[in-house]
Amino acid sequence: MPSTNNISKAGGHRKYFSYKYLFISLFLSISSLAVVLYLTYTPDGFQHLKPKRLPGLFIALFVAILKVWFTAAKIRFLADRQIGWWASVRVALAWDFASAITPSTIGGAPLGTYVMTRENIPLGKSSAIVLYGLLLDQFFYMIAIPVLLISAIYIDVVPDNVGWVGEGVMLLIYALLMGYGFLLGYGLLKDPESLKKVVRFLFTLPILNRMKDDIEPELDNLVSKSHELRKKPNSFILKGFFLSTMAWLCKVWLPTIVVLSFLPADELLSFMRSLAMMLASLFMPTPGGSGGVEGLFAVFQGPLMERQVFLGIAIFMWRLITYYLSIPAGMFVMSWYVNKSVIDSYSTLAEREKTDSRKVEKDEITRIPD
Repeated sequence: MPSTNNISKAGGHRKYFSYKYLFISLFLSISSLAVVLYLTYTPDGFQHLKPKRLPGLFIALFVAILKVWFTAAKIRFLADRQIGWWASVRVALAWDFASAITPSTIGGAPLGTYVMTRENIPLGKSSAIVLYGLLLDQFFYMIAIPVLLISAIYIDVVPDNVGWVGEGVMLLIYALLMGYGFLLGYGLLKDPESLKKVVRFLFTLPILNRMKDDIEPELDNLVSKSHELRKKPNSFILKGFFLSTMAWLCKVWLPTIVVLSFLPADELLSFMRSLAMMLASLFMPTPGGSGGVEGLFAVFQGPLMERQVFLGIAIFMWRLITYYLSIPAGMFVMSWYVNKSVIDSYSTLAEREKTDSRKVEKDEITRIPD
């Protein structure tokens, strides 16, 4: 039998996500969906459903699969192709699963790092991949935000029904993302020591002071990975940015495709509002953004839907494709990692026992008198 330590490693993933968060996430999502469906349902509403539009839902499913592929391609590229395609897909699915059940402000990076180590990528390189991925996301935000601000001059990117408070919140979100993106980009690509000083100062503040000692090793790691990144050719950043951007565009197009699967709508306006709501969802404190992202969909896409009876079902189909399906897929992948860990533990123990047996036999032979 493998030792307790070996078996415990098989369950090492458990510290990276919580079943409590999973149940909370599902409860919030289902509850918010139930509220929207209750408020928008009318018995005769579905007679206006156009069957010829419904194949759009299959297009949405294809785009969701395409998003996973681009994410896997990005991970494999950042890993210098040290892992195969199926391994990259497993990492991408596990990452999406973690993002679905942890607060949006945390994301799936911790579990993503863990599963990459299970794919035999060293911990240092796994953390570097996460850091590079985060930087590429920030580049996307820093391009998307000016596009949204310029578009807002001509179209109502932020719906009128949110009022000046909602517009102010969106501007604050844009400012925070731009500021963070500039700080991270400058720190990683130009002056990591300055970034280290800024972060160290932030962790002297009362609310963060208790984590001051824990952050030091991470800061040293950040500086080390920054030097590695700066040695990469520009083509490395450009190709990584392309793959990251394509994954993001797939994610942004999904709400629009779902809306168009039920009713005609302004495609450009819907896309721009989808982009804005995706950026807003990054600040949702609930696991997977549940409860909040459904509300964002209703606020941003709802006014574009001529018949409100389809709003609840549109939100459900969007969450089914982007959220509910990611949970069983992620749990399947995590069970694969657990089984692999157990098998590896047994194999390691069997090899060790074989080696010990050979050593005992050799010792016995040497004791036999001539």
